[in-house]
Amino acid sequence: MTRFVVLISGNGSNLQALIDACADGRIQGQLVGVISNKAEAFGLQRAQDAGIPTQVLANADFASREDYDAALITALESWQPDLLVMAGFMRILTPAFVQHFAGRMLNIHPSLLPKYQGIKTHQRAMAAGDDVHGATVHFVTEELDGGPVVLQAKVPIFSDDSVEDLAARVLTQEHQIYPLVVNWYCQRRLQMRDGRAWLDGRCLPTAGYASDDDE
Repeated sequence: MTRFVVLISGNGSNLQALIDACADGRIQGQLVGVISNKAEAFGLQRAQDAGIPTQVLANADFASREDYDAALITALESWQPDLLVMAGFMRILTPAFVQHFAGRMLNIHPSLLPKYQGIKTHQRAMAAGDDVHGATVHFVTEELDGGPVVLQAKVPIFSDDSVEDLAARVLTQEHQIYPLVVNWYCQRRLQMRDGRAWLDGRCLPTAGYASDDDE
């Protein structure tokens, strides 16, 4: 069975969606551990409540990003994961880390990539006057939020939306698509090859929905 570890920094709502999907048999894999860079992350409590081992690696305990990522590799390898799942892990990973786990890392990002890489995606989509927004699951590469897109979910932006309204609408979709993609990987239907995402032996499009809107 495919073993995966989830990395978090905060509330862990996507982690909870993955825990629930494992419990319901919707993910044919084993969530073997959760790591956070913040001791106060509520996601740690979610994991502990589900009987999943946890570990905290605090940023302040390391002199550099390189030192941190080297320790993170050591911690992760103790669980022998087949897949790393980033669920709100608020750190930019070093090239050495990404190369070590190349093709074995997934992330979920709250925008329709390639639009709005980085932070404050909801505010940026609203400020641009977009009428559609969403979430993207993608493989992790050395380019921030730039790895091959696997799956996206669209949501509408309404004229009277607050940032919180839009964020909640996007998060609902994240909780649907992330377990689905993790299960594809656990079933060995999904892989990254030659810098592209492949599902069921077919190469997925290089960009998602957002490319249709870019003129």
